[in-house]
Amino acid sequence: MPICILGSHTTLMAQCILHVRRGLHSVGLKVHPFIKEALDNGRPVVALESTIITHGMPYPQNLSTAREVEEIVRTNGAVPATIGILNGCIQVGLQNDELESLAKAENVVKVSRRDFPYVLSQGLSGGTTVAGTMVAAHKAGIAVFVTGGIGGVHHGGEKTLDVSADLTELGRTPVAVVSAGVKSILDIGRTLEYLETQGVCVATFGESREFPAFFSRQSGFQAPYKVQNEEEAAKLIARSLALQLGSGVLIAVPCPEEEAASGQFIEEAIQQALRESREKEITGKELTPFLLQRVNELSSGKSLNSNIALIKNNAKVGSRIAVALNKIQRAQGRREGPTPSGKTFSAPRPVVIGGINVDFIAKAKGSAIVDGGQTNPSTVRQSFGGVGRNLADCLSRLGKIPVFISAMGKDEHSESVLRYCRHMDMSGVSQLDGHNTATYCAVITGSGELRLGLGDMEIHQQITEQYVSGFRENLCRAPLVCIDGNVPVSTIQYVCQFAREHHLAVYYEPTDVDKASKPFFSDSWRALACVSPNLRELRAISRALGHPVPADLPSKLEDVVETAVSLVLPLLRELHCVVVTLGQHGVLVCGQSTDGSVSLHPGSCSKTVAGELCAAHYPAIPVPVEEIMNVSGAGDSLMAGIIGGLLNGEDSDTCVRMGLLSAILSLRSHEPISPEINATSVSMEQVQAQRWLGTKTWKLS
Repeated sequence: MPICILGSHTTLMAQCILHVRRGLHSVGLKVHPFIKEALDNGRPVVALESTIITHGMPYPQNLSTAREVEEIVRTNGAVPATIGILNGCIQVGLQNDELESLAKAENVVKVSRRDFPYVLSQGLSGGTTVAGTMVAAHKAGIAVFVTGGIGGVHHGGEKTLDVSADLTELGRTPVAVVSAGVKSILDIGRTLEYLETQGVCVATFGESREFPAFFSRQSGFQAPYKVQNEEEAAKLIARSLALQLGSGVLIAVPCPEEEAASGQFIEEAIQQALRESREKEITGKELTPFLLQRVNELSSGKSLNSNIALIKNNAKVGSRIAVALNKIQRAQGRREGPTPSGKTFSAPRPVVIGGINVDFIAKAKGSAIVDGGQTNPSTVRQSFGGVGRNLADCLSRLGKIPVFISAMGKDEHSESVLRYCRHMDMSGVSQLDGHNTATYCAVITGSGELRLGLGDMEIHQQITEQYVSGFRENLCRAPLVCIDGNVPVSTIQYVCQFAREHHLAVYYEPTDVDKASKPFFSDSWRALACVSPNLRELRAISRALGHPVPADLPSKLEDVVETAVSLVLPLLRELHCVVVTLGQHGVLVCGQSTDGSVSLHPGSCSKTVAGELCAAHYPAIPVPVEEIMNVSGAGDSLMAGIIGGLLNGEDSDTCVRMGLLSAILSLRSHEPISPEINATSVSMEQVQAQRWLGTKTWKLS
């Protein structure tokens, strides 16, 4: 029975994908951690080619189109994975700088199946064709691939054998290709015949079986089948994969109605270009470049605009098909089968719950800011912040991509956030019509200190307990949960209660003085494992609990540490540890003692003598004032670095120093979280290479 077929190969398919991924690096194929994480956790991923970047369009249209297509894929619920070759390595999931590098590169190779051995062995860079992208996508375990149009049989191909490798690849690689058919410069009739010979299932998308000719909705040829919507297309692909035929599926999407008029004009230009090529006796590999250039000239550039519109439409349709296919696979448990090691593909991930802000940072050029309405000379930059976003950003750069739960509006700011946060998993971020994405304006002195902050944060109230409860499974499986003070009190209370019931480690980032006390107005805080305030936030927390607090805070290091310890001690009756950020004075860590240092995670603390507590002061890495660019994300970088170390299983000293390394990188960056943070720049090796000032550790009464 068909249903049995779909389920019977589940474990085998999972095992095969696992074996393939284990061998990826040995064949020069690198899957970006974010793409691997998405695949391992059963999220829909869409492959995208790169010859459209390297050979299909001029700069900068090629780069902007690549980014826009990726954004369309994200908007429609899937994860984009652009595939290309950089310095002899196949990259699945090109990042922003890598896209730009390919977009600007000259004389790069156009890479199909036959070209891989040479290009990789020579350490070259190149754009992958449809065939090349199918090969890489299949090796990475990606089932759906979106492109503009596929190659085909050229006119006279029965004599010249000029047949695109895309067609033979479709016959031997089980990847679904979503395209706008083939250009009418090709022999569409013979192309369809060749696909039939190769055993490729071809279906048009929509009401008609009329096979599209790229710019035109009509070619005069009928496809064998049609699928009317994304669900039907997904079912077709699922059946093909389950049967293990070894061949691909071609879904031909007609151009949008609004492009049909210009499409007809372009088709006339194509026919004229074909006539000219015959008159000039242009054939072979020179034919296609001549035709594309001539068509662009004859259409006054309209062919490029239509090309971009078609690709964007394909991306929308293809990503929705990938989402529908993913639902079918999840229902069948495709990614839930055990691996040979007995583990499942879905790995537990940390969860971060908190705010997203679009930040406008104004830094005075002078050492002092003059009040009274005057305009102070300054530099003003836009960046992306929010404590929750900062934590998720830094953890993602460290390779510990968390489940990030947040909310923002559906506006121009949210679009820029998604573009910037493309290295993060943003699937847990709710986009709400009629709401503004949170914005924040910070005024910073010339020395880098925050003088004033203004913000529109109403959207954070939409991070409700009802919304967060939809992620119960992620919360239950999380090695730790981070929540910031932007979240409503009711949501914090829900998370704390959930943590108490399921024995979860919850880390609270207070955010600012006004929000620091949110968990402490009830007994919710007793379920927290750790809090990470600065000294002012720590005083606000102590005040909320009714403890005596100093009216003024000291500035000398000895007095700062003494004050912090006195405020921390009452909290340690319930909390596992407290991490106090001290700015230029470094960080103070207080909590339960294990092996002579402070335990940072409840799960890492062995049974100790009741009341045995200790404190450790870690001096900051000195940074010249003129090198400090931004202080807004340093504390978040510190905590994310510490958490990254914990997730790596490092000891407490190493974790804190990884946090300090992260903080220093962000202090020197214009962005709240430095783009230079990664698993190499913040690692055990870098901790060992750094010259550290002495750490002081002592027992607490």
